[in-house]
Amino acid sequence: MENHKEFGRVVLVQISVLSGNQLRGSRTDSCLSFVRVEFNGCVLGDSQKLDVPVDKDVVYNFTCSFECSEVAHTLDDVAHKPVILTVFEILPKEKKQKEEKTTVLGQAVVDLLPLLRGQCSFSSTVLLHAVPGSPADVAVHEDGVKSTLNVTVHVPEPLLSDAQRSDSNVLMVTVETAYSVPDIWNPASTPPSHYIAALQMPVSATKEQVLLFSNGVLKMGGEKEPVPRPKKWPLGSLLAPGAEVIQGLYIDAEPTDTDHGDLTDIEDKDFRADAECNQKRVSWDTAHRCFIDAGGVACLSRRIAECRLWPVEIMKAIQTAPTKGGKTRQGEDEVQISFHGVVYMDLVPLLYPGVQRIHGVYRIYPFYESDLLNKTQRTYSVLKELSRTPAALSRNRANSSVNSLKAFQSKTMENQRGNNDVSKKPDSQGKCAQTDSVSGLEPQVNTEGQMYADSRSYIIIEIAVEKPLAPKRPPEELAKRVMELVPPRPPLPRRPAGAERAVQEYQSQIASVAAQVLDQYQQLFGAAFLPGGKPLDPVLLEQRKNQLLGELNYSGKYFAFKEQMKYSVVRIVREKMLRTEAFSDPEQLQAFLSQLYVFLVDEMHAALNKTLSVDSQDAHQEPVLSCAQLKHFAREAELNTDYQLAAQYYQECLIQERSKPSHWCDYGAFHMLTADHLKAEECFQQALSIQQTHIPSLLMCGVLSEMNGRYEDAETFFERATCVEPNNVVAWALFGIFCQTQEKCIEAEMAFREANKQLNAVLLNESASRAEITSETQSGQKKDQKDESSETPAGNTEETGGNTDEADAVHEEDQPQNDQESKQEVQQQIPPTSVQTTIYMETVWFLLQNYALQTGRKLEAEQSYKYALKMNLQEESLLEEIHELQSRVGFGNPSF
Repeated sequence: MENHKEFGRVVLVQISVLSGNQLRGSRTDSCLSFVRVEFNGCVLGDSQKLDVPVDKDVVYNFTCSFECSEVAHTLDDVAHKPVILTVFEILPKEKKQKEEKTTVLGQAVVDLLPLLRGQCSFSSTVLLHAVPGSPADVAVHEDGVKSTLNVTVHVPEPLLSDAQRSDSNVLMVTVETAYSVPDIWNPASTPPSHYIAALQMPVSATKEQVLLFSNGVLKMGGEKEPVPRPKKWPLGSLLAPGAEVIQGLYIDAEPTDTDHGDLTDIEDKDFRADAECNQKRVSWDTAHRCFIDAGGVACLSRRIAECRLWPVEIMKAIQTAPTKGGKTRQGEDEVQISFHGVVYMDLVPLLYPGVQRIHGVYRIYPFYESDLLNKTQRTYSVLKELSRTPAALSRNRANSSVNSLKAFQSKTMENQRGNNDVSKKPDSQGKCAQTDSVSGLEPQVNTEGQMYADSRSYIIIEIAVEKPLAPKRPPEELAKRVMELVPPRPPLPRRPAGAERAVQEYQSQIASVAAQVLDQYQQLFGAAFLPGGKPLDPVLLEQRKNQLLGELNYSGKYFAFKEQMKYSVVRIVREKMLRTEAFSDPEQLQAFLSQLYVFLVDEMHAALNKTLSVDSQDAHQEPVLSCAQLKHFAREAELNTDYQLAAQYYQECLIQERSKPSHWCDYGAFHMLTADHLKAEECFQQALSIQQTHIPSLLMCGVLSEMNGRYEDAETFFERATCVEPNNVVAWALFGIFCQTQEKCIEAEMAFREANKQLNAVLLNESASRAEITSETQSGQKKDQKDESSETPAGNTEETGGNTDEADAVHEEDQPQNDQESKQEVQQQIPPTSVQTTIYMETVWFLLQNYALQTGRKLEAEQSYKYALKMNLQEESLLEEIHELQSRVGFGNPSF
């Protein structure tokens, strides 16, 4: 209640029009103009009239204001209505003209949304959209000159406190286009019609706001709607062309796999493509924002959870011509509603954690109050109530969505309270009241509305919120939590980098220099060491030595060797001898040099003995068996139930490569097979300590945590896996099954939807790659056949044609081996493509590989089996294998 009272305070919003740039009027030398500022249908003021030369800026320095409160100019008005700036030119007076004539040069709009985001002031340079036929419009077309206005908006204090801003939200509904509308609609029909869409949204705990979209335009088919295209303000045709556009908001092309609602299946793709190109459509492209306080956010979330369908009503309204007395032919009490339809939007995806936007394709159904009551628990039609106030449906009034609807909103709340009172009565009375209300509904069939169903009409609507209704834990928080549950392995101790490394570097430099000297010797005299050769004469040996030294000095290599050795000698002096300062005593210097010389010579002899000695150059002993072979033997031992031998193979694999998380994960899966869950969890946690983002270990840690009753830890592991690898089908499926066991239906629905989306993407990529490989294979075969047919005599055609199978087999054997190896891991996780796979079968394969189904995962086993049968699994061998496993473990089939 305190927050509600704070919303009732009055805040003064000041709008200052500083200057106008590049204004063009009817006169070529100067322009006499002024600016009018409007907001929410009220004129806030006019600036002074200024006559300024065309080549100079018009400095208005005009300030006006309005009060933002709950009575007038509410926060919701600030959210969805802009400030309208209209520039007027005062025309020169003609003879016998008493009053000044004015003409509109253009209009500009200023969005006040930054005020709801906590800003106290902001500046903006807005484009002045020229009125068609005005001098400004002519200047734009001829010279390309665009006029602008410099505007600042200021409030003395924020409209919302930090607490209010964190608890409130801004929701935006964008009604884009309705496609495949009834064929009898004609843009040239008389009297003219306009097309209206409306829905209600709670803005507080006790108040609802009607979002009205009354500027629909009927278009003929023939071409697709352009993308991107800007979104428009919900203000009808009041503004100059182009001024109705909301700056920075566009309707972009959306991939069909991300759409919610209806007509999202593959079989509907062709129909939508034809309808969006060739059929008639009604285009709104209008975005309506509404501000929702903390109570409204809670009310919206609660109502979506109680009834997931949200109605959006659509109708065609006929504009009646006024009579001489100024009244319409039908009077002002009611407006005729025709083609009354309704869209049932599923808003549950807005309650998915972290979701801020849903883009949906929804079928349009004929409106019946009985269907509205059954599907949405609403007892009234928004459009029928609005039709009793024709001003609310007028296209030419910008303030129709608030001021003219106050009576309707109060009546709506009374109806809701009345319905709540009825629901609180005893069951018998409630049933009678509901039966009476339903029995009196719909005396006749909605013939016009049925045309929507016959034409398969649908509409595209987007709903977005600034902050998710259900917050999602950020990846950083999940990573921190996983790090707390499984601390990462501390970094390996640093190798000795002091004296020992300095000596090793010196020895490596000695070996390098010795190799280069030996190469030079061989270039001059041939092979240095011949097997079985006689020793050289000492005189000849001395001559070769002198010649070699001369060549090294002459070529400059001797000095290069010295430079190469210098750095390693310096490191020995500093790190081995611990000398970093100069000597002041010559005797100490001479003693140190002698000691250093002896040490360097000894290490040089050690390095040369290692380099030139044949015995010391033993090859590095490679292990007899690789890790892949050890794992293969371990699996064979598992099949033979020789678990002790299998454990030995896994341990040998860990000895070879202890820092690989996949080896620990395989060892943990082995312990799952032997039902040693404690040891298995230790292995999976060891894998996570090595690599915190190892997906199989994260999933198995989640499975074991759920088995042990640590549900919060399990949720953390599963959710972290989906963040690390968002396209992992098994991670999303396991997360959904876990949420289902915890009775978190919305989170489970989100996880299953994401798993299906990722699985469809994988299957689509596989089918595309398989088709590409098949086409390449066929083209290669045709080419080979052409070559063979050109070289083979006519009498041997039968023999050639009979060996096509062998040619195919040879072609398959010639496929590169690395392609098979790259696909091996994927094939281990994905079942054969001949079987119609689902997310549950993917999960079964993963759990079978980690022996989780054999160790008590009854719920996952039964659900996966149930959905496999539901998808008409026809692979007899796989079914027999599953039935045999179910019989052996005693569960997995609900009929047991």
